[in-house]
Amino acid sequence: MPSAVKSAPARLVKTVTAFTVAHSITLGASVLGYIPIQRGAIEVAIALSIVLLAREIVVGGRGVVHLTHRKPWLVAFVFGLLHGLGFAGALGEIGLPEGAIPLALLFFNLGVEAGQLVFVLALVALYRLMQAKTRVRVLKFEPVMGYALGALATLWFFDRLPAIWGA
Repeated sequence: MPSAVKSAPARLVKTVTAFTVAHSITLGASVLGYIPIQRGAIEVAIALSIVLLAREIVVGGRGVVHLTHRKPWLVAFVFGLLHGLGFAGALGEIGLPEGAIPLALLFFNLGVEAGQLVFVLALVALYRLMQAKTRVRVLKFEPVMGYALGALATLWFFDRLPAIWGA
């Protein structure tokens, strides 16, 4: 088995963890009042980040290699900083118990990390099962998934865009 294939699960875990570490930083900083939250602009930027990710999935299927493919953990970290602000906006609406904010943030972030890892590992298992059963390279579905993700994120982007101007 080539070393790139062997390291794929470790690379996925590193990428997911980088995202969690980054969103933990901005989530904590915004909940504690160090970073102000402009919810409309943040949601638009999050949607745009997902459009960018979808584009990278599509061009990656064509053999085009960018930073997203070479260092996915770095891109995930940057996106995580942005997504942490989105989490903070959502948590701000729900509210956190005043005396237990650090503990609530810790368990929220641990829960997000566990959920992401379970989801990614389930997808990897499904991918490998499909490859074993069909003996066909499942990677041909990646562009379809990229286009679908991009279309949904673009709709989300345009839906959230008026929120920047308070409309």
